[in-house]
Amino acid sequence: MAQIKALVFDVFGTLVDWRTSIARETEQSLAPLGIRADWFAFADAWRDQYQPAMEEVRTGRLPFCKLDRLHRRNLDVVLADFGLNQVDESVRQHLNLAWHRLDAWPDVSAGLHALRRHYRLAPCSNGNISLMVDLARRNDFPWDAILGAEVARDYKPKPAVYLAAADAFDLHPEETMMVAAHSSDLAAAAEVGLRTAFIARPDEFGPGQGEAAATVAVDVSAGSLTELAWVLGVPDDA
Repeated sequence: MAQIKALVFDVFGTLVDWRTSIARETEQSLAPLGIRADWFAFADAWRDQYQPAMEEVRTGRLPFCKLDRLHRRNLDVVLADFGLNQVDESVRQHLNLAWHRLDAWPDVSAGLHALRRHYRLAPCSNGNISLMVDLARRNDFPWDAILGAEVARDYKPKPAVYLAAADAFDLHPEETMMVAAHSSDLAAAAEVGLRTAFIARPDEFGPGQGEAAATVAVDVSAGSLTELAWVLGVPDDA
């Protein structure tokens, strides 16, 4: 672990509770219009469009575009599926930016501040730069840089995204640790030489519906970012 100089983080699910936040934001946007729906089901349906939309870019069927644009395309699909085509453009624009207003899990800000005492920190997310900046300002994430898909011009789990994050800090892959709550993300990072840390988020997709333990080999596992700081040997009074 002494070789590691930077930690890069998955964001959606690992650092922020997207499901609760999107359900809240959707209700706040649509309920005043007299719309009633299962807001968590709406959040889940919107998120279900996430990987298929990015796959269009990863396979070259679509040119690279920011996640905000994919989220908007996905939102239009979900509104139609829910029979809500009457929602006007201004509401759609506001609701699409709900992903910029997600709330962090309770341990994240303190954990990141602790980890930054010893490591360089950056997101390695599929979210675009403005989205990452807005989440950082909302939730007090002390990033040293904003990395990820928009820098690499591709989407995880393509190797270029992980390698670009290490290269941005002038580090070798093995000097960089990917931190995520998703085993598939960590497996892809490990495949190109990054070290890996799993963070348990067992309620990401609803109670008991997230990953409580990694399903692939990882370097370290923790139940929170504050625990990760302890596992990595960051002293409390550093």
